[in-house]
Amino acid sequence: MNSVLFIPPLDSLPVLFLYGFVGGYAALVSGLAAQQNQGMKTLKKGFIALTVLGVAISCVGEDEQRIVAFGDVHGDLEAARGALRLAGAIDEQDRWIGDDLIVVQTGDQLDRGDQEQAILDLFERLRIESEAAGGAFHALLGNHELMNARVDLRYVTDGGFADFMDTVEYEPGDSLKVWDRSSGTFRSAILADFEPHQRARMAALMPGGPYAHLLAQRQVIARVGDNIFVHGGVLPEHVAYGIDEINSSAQAWLRGEADLPSVLSGPESPQWTRLYSDDPDSLACEVLKEALTALEAKRIVMGHTIQESGITSACDAQAWRIDVAMAAYYASRNDYGGSVEVLEIVGDSVRVLKDDG
Repeated sequence: MNSVLFIPPLDSLPVLFLYGFVGGYAALVSGLAAQQNQGMKTLKKGFIALTVLGVAISCVGEDEQRIVAFGDVHGDLEAARGALRLAGAIDEQDRWIGDDLIVVQTGDQLDRGDQEQAILDLFERLRIESEAAGGAFHALLGNHELMNARVDLRYVTDGGFADFMDTVEYEPGDSLKVWDRSSGTFRSAILADFEPHQRARMAALMPGGPYAHLLAQRQVIARVGDNIFVHGGVLPEHVAYGIDEINSSAQAWLRGEADLPSVLSGPESPQWTRLYSDDPDSLACEVLKEALTALEAKRIVMGHTIQESGITSACDAQAWRIDVAMAAYYASRNDYGGSVEVLEIVGDSVRVLKDDG
């Protein structure tokens, strides 16, 4: 069973419809009353007023784009499918049925689970199918996608290594750059420096590898209408750096054509910052307001930081945090997680959809 938490805006469509209906009805009644004195001409004007209002209201509904976003799935294919079905994006055979629906997944498809390749492949197919249907599917780059590309394997499961075993051909002497956490720099290595069961995954996801090329089609920060989507957050310095520049530089690095820029590697990068997620104070909300004003956007939607009670908002609903620990990894280790929630945005109406199972 699905349930809905609705946060109604003052200018929502139902309110507009109510005002429009009352106004149109008043015009009609006025026309009826005036009929006795002025004939059918005034009555027709009442009908015309009601008809025009009805058309206007219909157009408002048709013009509002439905957007659904969901957070971290961490190698859990069933959680990803559950979110997509709750959104109305796919059928039981995982085929796109969302028509012009726009879906955004805010990153962290990798690590902590054993079905990562299937998730990457599903998301890529849905990107193509949704575009053909007039919609869109945006899977963003989270910190765990970038961690794998820079060979940070701390959160890869045994199943995660096995999952990529036969996906790519490589030579043990193939070179790569490995992120050194202690120095905050890259060091040179070859695949033979690592355990045999690790090498295929590394070859697939390191910059220039086949799955790194797939990830290179994705964005770090995406804008849909008045909404900004990102894994961790967008700070004013990211806006000054340039959203397009951040996206293009990440994509070039994943293709193996450039170095990883510093804007994507620090704790305050768009994939890593938690400024708006860990109970932001008034100062953090002012920082968010500055960033949104510069972007001429109304709200930001992000994953990355688990919200144990479900999807939450902060900073007067300008920040929406949608990582609800839906992956099985969390449910098996904690007294929270494992439930599926998505965020639906239609114009200024924002609501949480829940799968109560």
